[in-house]
Amino acid sequence: MAEEDRELEAIKQRMLKELMKERERKAERVVDRPLEVTDADFDEFVKRAPVVVVDCWATWCPPCMLLAPVIEELAKRLAGKVLFGKLDVDVNPATVAKYAIMEVPTLLVFKGGKFMGKIIGFRPLPELERMIKAYL
Repeated sequence: MAEEDRELEAIKQRMLKELMKERERKAERVVDRPLEVTDADFDEFVKRAPVVVVDCWATWCPPCMLLAPVIEELAKRLAGKVLFGKLDVDVNPATVAKYAIMEVPTLLVFKGGKFMGKIIGFRPLPELERMIKAYL
């Protein structure tokens, strides 16, 4: 009987280790901050999550600076549901041209890797959160 108990305990410990490793892998995949995006990796980036929002911004843009903490907060609130990226329009002209970005800040929204639309200009956190959650 003692031998069976030891075997059961060993199995339990092995299964517990496997579950913990899986939990760690899942936690690593959840991104709770905006990631930098460039022309080179843009197409792959928008396919990384079911819903992706890319903040197209510029260093010289005051509304972009106001929007940055809003995007940071939404990345935390919607972690695991929405992946956020930041694209500097001054150094990524191909994406700017492809999506006809004429004003900053502009948010590009993707669902399932497909372009869904733009949100142009600064929006307060509650409004922007509601707009983005509509894509979930």
